[in-house]
Amino acid sequence: MKKLVIICSVIFLCLVGFYIFVLRPEKYVENDLYEDILKRDFIRVGINTDSKPFGFIDKDGFVQGYDADLARYIAQYLLSNNSKVEFISVTPANRMLKASTGEVDIVIATMTITPQRKEIIDFSIPYDSAGQALLVKSSSKITSIADLAGQNVGVIWGTTAEKNLLNLAPTANIIGFKSYQDAYNALKNGSINAITSDDTILSRFAIEDNTVKLLTKRYSREPYGIGFKKGKYSKKLKENIDYAIRDMKQKNVINRLHKKWLG
Repeated sequence: MKKLVIICSVIFLCLVGFYIFVLRPEKYVENDLYEDILKRDFIRVGINTDSKPFGFIDKDGFVQGYDADLARYIAQYLLSNNSKVEFISVTPANRMLKASTGEVDIVIATMTITPQRKEIIDFSIPYDSAGQALLVKSSSKITSIADLAGQNVGVIWGTTAEKNLLNLAPTANIIGFKSYQDAYNALKNGSINAITSDDTILSRFAIEDNTVKLLTKRYSREPYGIGFKKGKYSKKLKENIDYAIRDMKQKNVINRLHKKWLG
């Protein structure tokens, strides 16, 4: 019996030693993202630079727009300096990947909060919202989504517009594009008959070009949120950014950004 106890004790000590010195579980524990940002002293923000007026490159090469200004306000809240932002270009197709792999700390890129996306990444509370709309040529006979049967309709890969269109106009021919500019060029040259996406993004084409128009009907409500890597790693950062958004709403900052960039 005594021998058995000794053998069991030796095995137990060996297992404990293997666990501590070989597996070393602490090396698998992620740091806190909020603390990492404070230590680094700047925040890496994924932004779509092809979604004017939310994100775009100005003539001097600087990132501008609603989402860019929002990122600078977030930096002010977190780091007491609105210039401590590193912008990293993302697209609707890769923005969740860049957030989930940690290539960016947060994504501010007109990203709609959906249950499906919340399975992959975490979101802040909404900071604004949009509605899905249709952009067509001014001479087009298309007046609503009901007229899209058999028509070529452009969507941007990675946006909610594709799924919504499948439900609302299942017989439309969906043509995918990497960027809004590519879709707009296709509409202009007649390759597609309409583009469907958020009204807040499509409206700028109608404002800048009177040969296209934005139809008045909206087919969804799209709450925009800031995206983070999922899990405890981002929990503290999310809490701080949620607080910042609430404070910006209370102090009318969000309203001013909306009016500045969207009218």
